[in-house]
Amino acid sequence: MTFSASSTLSMSKKPAGASSICCLREEADEEEESEEEGQQQATRNMPKESPLAMALQILVPFLLAGFGTVSAGVVLDIVQHWEAFKNITEIFILVPALLGLKGNLEMTLASRLSTAVNVGKMDSPIEKWNLIIGNLALKQVQATVIGFLAAVAAVVLGWIPEGKFQISHAVLLCSSSVATAFIASLLQGFIMVGVIVGSKKTGINPDNVATPIAASFGDLITLAILAWISQGLYNCLDSHPYVSSLVCAFFMCLTPLWMVISSKHPASRQLLYSGWEPVITAMFISSIGGLILDKTVSDPNLAGIVVYTPVINGIGGNLVAIQSSRISTYLHFHSTPGEVPDEAKGCYYPCRTFCGTGANHRSAQVLLLLVIPGHLIFLYTIDLMERGHTSLTPVFMVVYLAAALFQVFLLLCIADWMVHSMWKSGKDPDSFSIPYLTALGDLLGTALLALSFHFLWVIGDQDSDVGD
Repeated sequence: MTFSASSTLSMSKKPAGASSICCLREEADEEEESEEEGQQQATRNMPKESPLAMALQILVPFLLAGFGTVSAGVVLDIVQHWEAFKNITEIFILVPALLGLKGNLEMTLASRLSTAVNVGKMDSPIEKWNLIIGNLALKQVQATVIGFLAAVAAVVLGWIPEGKFQISHAVLLCSSSVATAFIASLLQGFIMVGVIVGSKKTGINPDNVATPIAASFGDLITLAILAWISQGLYNCLDSHPYVSSLVCAFFMCLTPLWMVISSKHPASRQLLYSGWEPVITAMFISSIGGLILDKTVSDPNLAGIVVYTPVINGIGGNLVAIQSSRISTYLHFHSTPGEVPDEAKGCYYPCRTFCGTGANHRSAQVLLLLVIPGHLIFLYTIDLMERGHTSLTPVFMVVYLAAALFQVFLLLCIADWMVHSMWKSGKDPDSFSIPYLTALGDLLGTALLALSFHFLWVIGDQDSDVGD
């Protein structure tokens, strides 16, 4: 702000109190101007997209993620006949919990970094790499701890109904779970960072592509690593029983190193101490889904559920993660923590999620419309590969698609309520909502699929020889 010489002289003659008031007013005006500029900058940076553009951006990674879950289902259908899986059935309890790591960790990382890109926190190279390194180190700590806790949950949930417990099997479960979680999380973390940085450079909204790509190969990688490590350790169980203990100890000993690295970066230091509640709770929710899968697979008449479980769980989790990330970004732009937009105030009702012209209403409509055509593509892909133990009869397809549609409908409604509730309570939805939502997707998907197969068996739509 410039002044003439006469105005400067006149100001110098004013009393000290008046000059102080003027200074305070100028500072207040400057603060208001800076806030207005910040809001204008946020508005300029807020991604603008039509429903068609949004659908096209979501479609490709959605299909990639879907084919990744199909591949995971095929792998699970194959490895269920391996000796390790037949003799240590608690491994099936691990499957949803370890596959859920992509929701607990990968998708949460993708959502945090996507929001950081959209609000301009990754424009500076130094700040960008601090965010990336801190978050990757944090993710490795969480993956190791969650892998260990998932093994403990699998042992307990397997022991309660059967009343049997073998220490060698418990150590094998722990080693397989920790090693799988660590290796899969590291590989997927590098892929995720590349996707986020690439999206920023190409001008694509990372909220639309990051979370589904985070899951596109996550299920396949995690299942392949789990099967390979479990079978390898099972082969060593009699001749070299100490190998399982050494593997578990090695990965657990790396945890302090990752904690030190993560604690040095402000972006991840807070989550290192406060970000455990959602991921641990989500792991236990997924483990309940794993128990349902374990008991369903144990019934020879329901063997066909295996190949479809990663598909229905993965698709539901991918779609709800996109919606959660988009709502979170919207709130970061248009609200302050603790305050929600007017349309989100009051009691929740399902029409609030799907009825309206806002960006989040349109995205919910688009995501729900993708369920039926997407699952049809994946069902026929499984059928063409001659995998699974169930033929695609009209009755089966109607029941399966109804379960999938109901699952996603519930998840989108829960996401709308949960993200706004967390924002209102001062929690960052990017770090807290997606673990809960993807874990609920696993539980709902597995439970609805098990009910569907029981219903099909009761009404006589029985076919368990396909793919044998």
